[in-house]
Amino acid sequence: MKTLTSALLALWLAAPSVALAQGTPIFRDADLPLGEKLIQEHKCSACHARKMGGDGSAIYRPKGRINNAGALRGMVEYCNTELSLSLFPEEVTAMAAVLDRDHYHFESRPR
Repeated sequence: MKTLTSALLALWLAAPSVALAQGTPIFRDADLPLGEKLIQEHKCSACHARKMGGDGSAIYRPKGRINNAGALRGMVEYCNTELSLSLFPEEVTAMAAVLDRDHYHFESRPR
């Protein structure tokens, strides 16, 4: 019984790392047309250009800052909060999914 308990405990402790290795498909059900619309409505590109200069696209290449889909979604949520955009969680996810599709490509990378 003790061996079985130890084996189950080891399996339970390993489960989170297995899940991380397979990736989290947080953008799977995202509404891409909605994300595109919201990015246009909130003039995200213009804000990024003001912050970064040029066309603003340099914001999509920060060194090591946005290195997974969750961090990308978190950054969009940060903009939502800081700019008081009042976006719903599914809207934040939709915007992040568009950014992933167009700039980051996290979900298409091999796991």
